[in-house]
Amino acid sequence: MSESRYTPPRVWTWDQANGGQFANINRPIAGPTHEQALPVGEHPLQLYSLATPNGVKVTIMLEELLALGHRGAEYDAWLIRIHEGEQFGSGFVALNPNSKIPVLQDRSGAEPQRVFESGAILLYLAEKFGALLPQDLAARTECLSWLFWQMGSAPFLGGGFGHFYVYAPEKFEYAINRFAMEAKRQLDVLDRRLADKRWLAGDEYSIADIAVWPWYGELVRGNLYGAAEFLQVQEYPHVQRWANEMAARPAVQRGRMVNRLRGELSEQLHERHAASDFDTRTQDKLQAQEATPA
Repeated sequence: MSESRYTPPRVWTWDQANGGQFANINRPIAGPTHEQALPVGEHPLQLYSLATPNGVKVTIMLEELLALGHRGAEYDAWLIRIHEGEQFGSGFVALNPNSKIPVLQDRSGAEPQRVFESGAILLYLAEKFGALLPQDLAARTECLSWLFWQMGSAPFLGGGFGHFYVYAPEKFEYAINRFAMEAKRQLDVLDRRLADKRWLAGDEYSIADIAVWPWYGELVRGNLYGAAEFLQVQEYPHVQRWANEMAARPAVQRGRMVNRLRGELSEQLHERHAASDFDTRTQDKLQAQEATPA
């Protein structure tokens, strides 16, 4: 290894420039940086998000609920550009003091209810609509175990492997090796589980699958960190089978488009306010409209 040795000082101090491409938004304190109210649409559920893996969980969940016929799951999805620091606006911080996407506000009751943290949002929606969470105690417990497995494991994949493999201003062999090893161990955990189970909770599709897929499913499908070859994802055939089965679900296809800023323009729906937006307001359609003379 060629990295120079680093000796931590007795007291850490913030070097604002030492943050790579996230230096302009990372800071060691919480709270808002500016006044900015959040928009509110006409539906009961207001989502403020971005199509990161954590954000995609919630839009998939909402689209799955709508596909099941739960009309109360209609929602407005507002784009939060985290690279521009919009998550530090006063309105956003009032809903999520941790300043992370996604955050949901349910305005269907007498008082608006905020829900932050993606796992909490999935569980809230599953309980609110009585869907995608097994009722049998054993199956429910298995589902929640895998849901919380994702919450505990993904930081090693994202903040660990993804950060040092893609985003860090320098490549460090030790850090990449450490987190690549852990990412592969986690994929092996999933592969062993899915070897004889169709879904993570067993026979029933659930919020566990919805939570895990945007991270690990997209990783093995080559859509996360550009790391499929590096991590040799073909070694996990059962994860591949599960990931592709999920990717074929229409609600998953719609959910991954919402609040998306990357990829094919036809797959980017920056804001979602009606089901018809998938047909009329993707970026390819909007750009074509702008290019057409009046």
